[in-house]
Formats: sequence, structure tokens, C-alpha cells
Amino acid sequence: MVLLTDLCGVRTIHFQDLGLIDYATAWNYQKQLFQAIIDRKVANREIPPDLQSPTEDHLLFCEHPHVYTLGKNGKPSHLLMNERDLREAGVQFFAIDRGGDITYHGPGQIVGYPIFDLDHHGNSMHRFMATLEEAVIGTLEAWKIKAGRINGLTGVWLDADDPTKARKICAMGVRTSRWATMHGFAFNVNTDLSYFDRIVPCGITDKGVTCMAKELGGLLEMQAVKERLKLELGDLFEVELVA
Repeated sequence: MVLLTDLCGVRTIHFQDLGLIDYATAWNYQKQLFQAIIDRKVANREIPPDLQSPTEDHLLFCEHPHVYTLGKNGKPSHLLMNERDLREAGVQFFAIDRGGDITYHGPGQIVGYPIFDLDHHGNSMHRFMATLEEAVIGTLEAWKIKAGRINGLTGVWLDADDPTKARKICAMGVRTSRWATMHGFAFNVNTDLSYFDRIVPCGITDKGVTCMAKELGGLLEMQAVKERLKLELGDLFEVELVA
């Protein structure tokens, strides 16, 4: 299969910042891009290699209005609100098709949706997830925040080696089919953490949640964090992000 590259031989990924966007709208858009990768991969199997068309990778950044999403393996009881509570609080709820349990999305959070064909990235889910985590860890380092991982748990954590202090700053959950990915990560920058009090975040009862603003004692410029995160992702995946 011919890979999509620029003239210097570096693979390109189509990047879009969707801004503040309704969750359902973004989910539908993800599904369109995801299905296009799968359809192209299936079609390519039926024709000679020299006639195949390359699949395209996409990376979406966005923020969502207040919403809770429950992964396919999550427990509905981890939402600590009923339908009336949700309406009164102005929060949406979706049971969705990613892995993981329940989490919150809202303003001040960078939600990233890498819709990749992992045939271009080593055909390894472990490597894919670890690379996403490393990009967030590298971004936090630029603001002098030390972060890491906890064995057996996805995402990025602060004080990861101290069970009494460990707190999540970036949650992750994906869906894969035919080595194509969708969904991704939720990175807390200027996030209102009170919304996590109304769920059992990621189904974990003994660890907290934090954001960059809380750790640094003030709000950050979202665009600056996005730009740094883009650089980290481009370097680690060895790609060029193009509009």
C-alpha cells in the first residue's frame, strides 16, 4: 500500500481543532472518519497493491459542553445523578462505544481524538496508548509538572508512585476495529473539577482527579497547551500535523 507522505517522506496526519462542540456532533464526525478508514482498508484487500489508495489519519482537538460518557464496559451506577439531576445541572449523558468506564468532558479540557490506521504506527495498541500518554507527560513537563503512569491503569497521573496522593490529570479510552482507532484522551487543563464529584471517575474509588490550573494555582492559556501537545504528538508519532 502506498503511504500518504509529504515530499520529505514524513507521514502526515490531518489535524483539526473543532473548538467547543456538542458531544454528539463530534462523535458522529469521528464515526464518519473512522468508517472511511475501515472501508478503504476493506476495499484495498480486493485490488492489487499498485492500485490501492492510502488511508488517512486524523487528529481532532476539541472542548465539549458539560457531558458524562460511559464506556461499553462501565457501570451505570458510577453516574451518581439521575435524569432530573442531569437536566437541572445542564449536563448531557451518553453511553458510548469506547473502552473504559465513566468520565467527564467539559470546557477547559483538551479532548483529543486520534483517528488513526495503526498499520501506519506499528500495529500495537500498547504502543499507541503509551505514545498518547507520553505526549501528555511531555506537555506537562514543559510547565514543570512531573507526571507518570500507574501499572494496570490507563491515563496520566501525578504522584503516580504514592497511592495516597495519586491523582489523574488525563483519562484515556479508545475503540478499535481492523486496526483503526477512535475516541482518545481527555486532558484536564482549566477543568472545573467539581463535575467529577458526581461520578466515580473511570470507576476508580481510591484516587483523585486534578487539572493543570489546580496544580499551578491559576488558569493557563489553552492555545499554548494545545500547541505544545501537538508538538509532542508529532514528534513521538514521527508525523507532521497538517490542516
